[in-house]
Amino acid sequence: MNQSPFTVADLEQQERELVLEAFTNEDAWHIGSSIVERAIAEKLPVAVDVRRPDCQLFRAALTGTTSDQGEWLERKSATTFRFEASSLLVGLRMTAADHDPFVSGWLDSARYTLAGGSFPVRVTGAGMVAAITVSGLSSEEDHTLIVGALRDYRARPGRGTEGA
Repeated sequence: MNQSPFTVADLEQQERELVLEAFTNEDAWHIGSSIVERAIAEKLPVAVDVRRPDCQLFRAALTGTTSDQGEWLERKSATTFRFEASSLLVGLRMTAADHDPFVSGWLDSARYTLAGGSFPVRVTGAGMVAAITVSGLSSEEDHTLIVGALRDYRARPGRGTEGA
């Protein structure tokens, strides 16, 4: 993994900061749509996925994406669900520990990846309930799109953030 502009502490702080009071299927639609709107405005070739562990809630693939992006969405979100952390954070933790889970056989590279671009959706009092995943840019850019969308969503009136 290339040198990230983020540190483990930065990413852990983002995850503590971006806890929601609730998360509905409509919330998934709004957050996914906001990522797509930004990507269209900036002409970014990304695919976006919002899912619960057992249910896909939102998916879009913009111009310039390929069928490979679907595979990346699956592998990134699988990593986030397994470790209950952003895929970028998992990758940085593994790098810091000088551990390659694919070489050791601990993780199956056909199912998981250490590439950034999947972020856990946490709800106060409930823990992790979903993952938001973006594929098509660099690990850090995919991650940043999600974090920006979650920050914007939490800042909307009626999206109470007390206690988060």
